[in-house]
Amino acid sequence: MVDWEIRQASTGDVEAVAELRAVVLRTDLERLGRYDAQRVRQRLRDGFTPAHTWVVEAAGALAGCVALRPGADAHWLEHFYLDPALQGRGIGSAVLSMLLERCDRDGTAVRLNVLRGSRARELYARHGFTVESEDPVDVFMVRRPQPAQGPVTVGH
Repeated sequence: MVDWEIRQASTGDVEAVAELRAVVLRTDLERLGRYDAQRVRQRLRDGFTPAHTWVVEAAGALAGCVALRPGADAHWLEHFYLDPALQGRGIGSAVLSMLLERCDRDGTAVRLNVLRGSRARELYARHGFTVESEDPVDVFMVRRPQPAQGPVTVGH
């Protein structure tokens, strides 16, 4: 696995993250007939909240980002993008595990939506997310808090 670090996002990260979003989502949005070069970036800018967003860096460069926004009955996992050149190397799974462990400790469910047909849906399913509903563009998923995995004891 590639060495990586995660840090709190700042307002100065917004344009780099918007560009990463455009690159990561382009293929799926084009497949769904929904790609618009300006809109894909503007939607990130409109929803970017540094207080709920982390930037993933590898070799000192932007490698990805993820947001975890508190909601009424769950946190929303949003803006989870990883540079295509780094996908499949365990970084996304490690970042997701870290965030989910925190939510499990707090007893908080996590919700997300993923584009229909996106490979990311497999990642989410491996981490315990299940489908709640679907529409022509998005699949809405939820993961309930998981109990802590303590040591296994044998006998009384």
